[in-house]
Amino acid sequence: MLTDATAIRTYFAKLGLESEIADIYLALHTSGPQTISELSRTSKVERTRIYRLIDKLLESNLIEVESHYKRGIIKAAPIANLQILISQKEQDLKSLQDELGLIEQVLATNSLSNPATRVQFYNGPEGYKQMFWNEPSTKSEVLCIIYDIAQPHTNIKFFERWVDRANEHQVHYREIHGDHFRKSKKAWYATKTNRQLKYYDDRYISPKIFPITHSMTIYDNVVAFYNWRDGEIFGIEIYNQDIADSQRAFFESLWQKAEPETMFDNLRKQ
Repeated sequence: MLTDATAIRTYFAKLGLESEIADIYLALHTSGPQTISELSRTSKVERTRIYRLIDKLLESNLIEVESHYKRGIIKAAPIANLQILISQKEQDLKSLQDELGLIEQVLATNSLSNPATRVQFYNGPEGYKQMFWNEPSTKSEVLCIIYDIAQPHTNIKFFERWVDRANEHQVHYREIHGDHFRKSKKAWYATKTNRQLKYYDDRYISPKIFPITHSMTIYDNVVAFYNWRDGEIFGIEIYNQDIADSQRAFFESLWQKAEPETMFDNLRKQ
């Protein structure tokens, strides 16, 4: 019973529901339909508190209230009804993501929050994924100098969500890579598949011309450096228009020296 209560409380908390709601629902599920007085005894939640939570339980589609001989009888609704609440949470999260760009623009108009240079540090796999996720919000082309493929450093579900987001936003990528990237990509696609970027062009550069030891992306006023070598994963984003423009010019000079990539043409046509 304790294990059941803990699991339900934890799950309900993730949905933003109070622990008492979990206790009430579990009591109804275990003991069947009840009056408020009965439910207070079985759930160990005060009657006055139950009255306050009734509306929230109804809004969450967790209970049904029936009238029996002038008494209100409360019974548990199917737990699958939480899918409605989950769908709303997903929509709210999407709305927050969509509105983030607007909030960034509003803050950018405030000189106190818009210094000439801002540096953001990230650490570990989650930090790396956050940097990755930031890219599709760009209003410009994304230019990349890539040391290694990204798939092994994120779970495949996240990677494909990122691909879908980039494609939805019609983000254009140009990428320069070297021998290590070729080797990693060949090994990955020998046994795995994943969705592809629609707006993507890449070139290969010999290490004799430019050895690539880490990854860098340039977009808008951002230069992002990624490092995931020797088990160490961290990254840095530098927000500065002059630095971004300088690195953009550097990329273009390398692009002219790099060779059109033909090694993975068949893969891109799939």
